[in-house]
Amino acid sequence: MTLLETLKEAQKDAMRAKDKLRLGTIRMTLAAVKQREIDERIELTEGDVLAIVTKMVKQRKDAAQQFADADRLDLADKELEEIVILESFLPQPLTPEEIDTLIATAISDTGAAGMQDMGKVMGLLKPQLQGRADMGKVSGLIKAKLG
Repeated sequence: MTLLETLKEAQKDAMRAKDKLRLGTIRMTLAAVKQREIDERIELTEGDVLAIVTKMVKQRKDAAQQFADADRLDLADKELEEIVILESFLPQPLTPEEIDTLIATAISDTGAAGMQDMGKVMGLLKPQLQGRADMGKVSGLIKAKLG
């Protein structure tokens, strides 16, 4: 079952359970997927849908932080609840050891010798890590190994 099919099934389950927050979050995700399909006139792949869900998690984290900074804890809590719902659709996150192994493999496979080869390494790793690791942190780890 693809991620898109899983989202659609979860939407039906949330409707049956009358879980408004979960239903709203899933609908928002499906709307983002549909909007991208319409805008680009393509059918999205599994990786594309995964990237949308990952982006939405990142947006919720940023919003929760901003709400917390503004002492709007009620809104921050709602964002955090939406993060939990969205993350339930993402694959299991990789452990730091698995990430280090993948980075080392990518560096050796690309023959990266310095910071000028960072793009090659990131290009190789992104499809493997999408939705399973914070790419910002991965970028920092790669810089540390190459620099």
